[in-house]
Amino acid sequence: MIRWRPFRELLLARMREALREPEVIFWAFGFPILLSLALGIAFRNKAPEKVFVAVEEGTAAAKATFATLVADARFDARLASAEECARGLRLGKFAVVVRAAGGVEFRYDPSRPDSILARTLVNDALQRAAGRKDPVAPTDREVSEPGARYIDFLIPGLLGMNLMSAGMWGVGFVIVDMRTRKYLKRLVATPMRKAEFLAAVVASRIVFMVTEVILLLAFGRIAFGMEIRGSLVVTFGLGLLGAFCFAGLGLLVACRAQKIETVSGLMNLVMMPMFVCSGTFFSSERFPDFAQPFIKALPLTALNDALRAVIIEGAGVASQWARIGVLAAWMVVGAFLSLRWFRWT
Repeated sequence: MIRWRPFRELLLARMREALREPEVIFWAFGFPILLSLALGIAFRNKAPEKVFVAVEEGTAAAKATFATLVADARFDARLASAEECARGLRLGKFAVVVRAAGGVEFRYDPSRPDSILARTLVNDALQRAAGRKDPVAPTDREVSEPGARYIDFLIPGLLGMNLMSAGMWGVGFVIVDMRTRKYLKRLVATPMRKAEFLAAVVASRIVFMVTEVILLLAFGRIAFGMEIRGSLVVTFGLGLLGAFCFAGLGLLVACRAQKIETVSGLMNLVMMPMFVCSGTFFSSERFPDFAQPFIKALPLTALNDALRAVIIEGAGVASQWARIGVLAAWMVVGAFLSLRWFRWT
């Protein structure tokens, strides 16, 4: 049973301490907004970039091929020597090299998606110039609307990543810092219980979570016109569950650590797989099928996927029960083991 007064006093002390440190405010509120602004500008909707193509000089066919590609607005074509073509392809200056001498030869790197696309586009342009007739006349319809852009995919991922980082560092690092400064040793002499102390530390993190979610969603709406198609209540509920989950993991990592270096290494060990695999900046579906069960079991994957389903697709809470279950399981396990293993000194 948690008593109200010790919990309240420690919570207020933690809030005052955090608000007196400008770097805490910046990393909690400013950095996610700056990151989303930079990535939103970098991946904003813009005209398609031209395909850089090199045509190996030396033949009349090469000049005709070069003239065909220069006339097409999709290409930035260069007529170059064999050495320049090879060097440019090796350094990534050209996506594809065309050699026209008794036929057409494409040189490209099949491991680069832009090279594969460039080869397809160049071949299409040359075949049309040679008189190819398509049996089916296609029509193009370009789609660019809120919900289908990269920034709409990115904002929920940044929200999940920020909840993870702030929950882990804002709880785990603080506890170890207090332990190294002997603050926890002083609290042992007070009537405060272990559960009250841990609950107050987690609650201070939750207070900041509300502001973080509001600021990041508002920024996405104002700066990029991002639509929130689902319920705001469900969105905040997922954020709250995610904050509790990662705060519990932060407690677990820090419950026995004695040094800042130790907890920093443990934090990175826990968070790095989620930074890479949990679909913050690109879809987690890009990883092989055999890895998907492990990736789906990560709490950040569950949080990111649930946030995107609600914000982008307008999904309800009932459709996200599996992801909510993953987050709740991590939260319960983290909290239980933290209370069991935590020590003051």
